[in-house]
Parts: sequence; structure tokens; C-alpha cells
Amino acid sequence: MSYETIEVEFDHPAAIIRLNRPDKRNALSIKLRNEVVDCLEKIEGDGEIKAVLITGNGKAFCAGFDLDEFQNPDPAHVEAIQESSHRFHSGLLNFSKPMVAAINGPAMAGGFDLAVMCDIRLASEKALFGHPELRFGSPVLYGLLKEAVGGGMARDLCLSGRNIDGAEAHRIGLVSKVTSPDKLMEESKAMLDEICKSPLNALINEKKSIMKSAREAIDDATSSESQSFVDIIREGMK
Repeated sequence: MSYETIEVEFDHPAAIIRLNRPDKRNALSIKLRNEVVDCLEKIEGDGEIKAVLITGNGKAFCAGFDLDEFQNPDPAHVEAIQESSHRFHSGLLNFSKPMVAAINGPAMAGGFDLAVMCDIRLASEKALFGHPELRFGSPVLYGLLKEAVGGGMARDLCLSGRNIDGAEAHRIGLVSKVTSPDKLMEESKAMLDEICKSPLNALINEKKSIMKSAREAIDDATSSESQSFVDIIREGMK
């Protein structure tokens, strides 16, 4: 399967997905969201792939949703944004195998959410995290962030919208390790190697157990925030 907005490397027993819209800071277009999920669905059925690494090409990890797509008020286009958003979040949250994020640069708004939806995060010293969409009235996925860093810090980041760098992200437990840009992929692949030492069925069962514990809070949060996002899209396009 060929893709236009992502690059995929099958490096058994792992796969690497690179968001590939560097000119748009890897913004999450409808096509990119759908291609990521298409790829994950393929990987889901591959018994040789035990884990997935997600990173970005260029200077950014991901700048969030592609705001250029919000300029088209056509109802079919608005529906495509909604459907691809729901499919993207559902596909990532329900993916049964471990996901590692190698955060090579800014991970903002929906890009921050993408990083948080991964199971393990490693960051470059050039990484930056923030939810600037809050200032435009867009909802933030508090439930996911709470699961990653705890309620107090999640409230701080969701309500202030402030940016944090890799060092602070490591201090609060958002990322497991911070490394120099030239070492990020090496360290991230080393993490994949550690994960892939375990049998696939053990990894799937362990992740299922982890998600079962986290599911109630995450489902409540994503359901509420997804509806708020839809309402804001409609209102904004008006």
C-alpha cells in the first residue's frame, strides 16, 4: 500500500510511521489522519509486527489539525473532518500493540494529543508541547493528558495553554527520555528493541489490561471533547 502523507518502514519486528508533510509542519489533514489509521489497521493484522514508532519528518513532530481545511464550509467537507477525526482518535486509542512516539520537534494542539495517545514518548531537546487551540475556544483532551501526567499537571497545561520544553516534559513524566536530535531515533529504536523482546500475545494482553484500567476516564473525556470540537467547527465555519 502506498501513501501520500506518511512514510512507512517495516523493520521487523517493528514498524516506523513518519508523518510526511514537512512543509505544513506535519499538520493533521483529513488524508493524513486516514492514512495513519489505514496503516495501523494493516499493522494490526501483521503477526510479525510487535510495536510501532511514530515520528515526524522535518523540524516538527506535528502542528495539530490542518486549519486550512477549516476554511471550506461545504457540509460534505465538514462531515469528512468530523469522521476522519473520530476515526483517527478511535484508531489510535484502540490499537492493540505498543506505540512509541519519537517527538523530534514541536508537538502542538492535536499533535500534542497524538503524542499522548502513544504508550511511550521520547523527545528531542528541540521538542515543544502546548495547547494553543485553547485560546481559540477549541477543547483539549484532558482525559488523555491526565492519564499521562496526573490531574494537577493536566489541569495546568489544559487551562493555561502554556508551552513546555522537553526538559519540563521529562520532569513531569510526559516523556521517558530527552535526547539530542541526532540521537532521538537511535534511542527510540532501542526502546522498540526492548519492547520487542516480549512475545506479541504478552504485549497485546498487557496493553489491553492497561487500557482497561484507563478506559473509563479516557472514553468520557474523548466523547465530550469530540462533541465540543464538532460544535466549534460548525460555529467557526459560520
